[in-house]
Amino acid sequence: MDFDDLKDFIENKMKMQHVYQPVMIKTLLKSDKNRASTRVIAKEFSNLDESQIDYYRVITRQMPGRVLKKHGVVFETLDGYSLNISYLTESQRMDLIDLCDQKIGEYIHTKGGERRLWLYRMKNTSYVPGTVRFEVLKRAKGRCELCGIPASQKFLQVDHILPRNKGGKSAIDNYQALCYTCNAQKMDKDSTDFREWKFIYDKKEKECPFCEMNHISSKIIDKNGSAVAFKDKYPVVKDHTLVIPFRHVTSFFELGNFEKRACLLLVESARIKILEGDRTITGFNVGFNDGLDAGQTIFHCHIHVIPRRKNDVQNPAGGIRNVIPGKGIY
Repeated sequence: MDFDDLKDFIENKMKMQHVYQPVMIKTLLKSDKNRASTRVIAKEFSNLDESQIDYYRVITRQMPGRVLKKHGVVFETLDGYSLNISYLTESQRMDLIDLCDQKIGEYIHTKGGERRLWLYRMKNTSYVPGTVRFEVLKRAKGRCELCGIPASQKFLQVDHILPRNKGGKSAIDNYQALCYTCNAQKMDKDSTDFREWKFIYDKKEKECPFCEMNHISSKIIDKNGSAVAFKDKYPVVKDHTLVIPFRHVTSFFELGNFEKRACLLLVESARIKILEGDRTITGFNVGFNDGLDAGQTIFHCHIHVIPRRKNDVQNPAGGIRNVIPGKGIY
């Protein structure tokens, strides 16, 4: 990458969800040999606020570092990042820094000013010692205690259950782990203790065949943190697959948003795996029976992924409309 490449990336290709990318590039440009540690970059993000350094070191690696590395703008060093660029004249360096400043200013303007830009962080500015943060996250098992999303997918923040402006103390029994989205939505007006909610996501039923995973373990084809995909014990066609949430819940509509997303991601991955194993498949029926009158027989939410092949039935027209006899053709 040379001056023109980097200039073109900043001017035309940089897709910004925050100011992190131009701040990071600018920091590297201002540093010796275009290199800077994540701590130096994090300090630029946090404006030298020591209580936020750890937070922004994570931000550096998870957000701009990952994106800029993907585009070939930077590469990782032992303790940070380096611009992937050939020799720059001082004039070119200053041009690029000015361009980053311009991008930062434009983005701040679109967000209504600097105060609004950092509003989502303002309620989380009190320093939480690393040992306390570790205990809070360990207690939460590394998941948001409201939506259940794991820390590997969204950065978790330590939240005051009873907000400080309502008399809440900075003590471990008043802390809970929330992802940054849930924390931003909760703001400082709600004092709900979400820690008890985690037991909802561990719910199992002794008599449910899907909650007892032993008999399906050999049939599992994929899983994530909230759901699993496995081959149906009584398939209507070869490779008929089921996707279920780990939590025992009867209806798809009772699932949390993150559980629905987890299930649908497995529907997609199951489809890909099935297609890879059989090139004769030309279509799919995907759906679920929700309720006794809809034909549900196992009352643990499950989604059917049924591969279809040419001529597997005499007339496939209507697809799932055929659940009502005579309604498939119209």
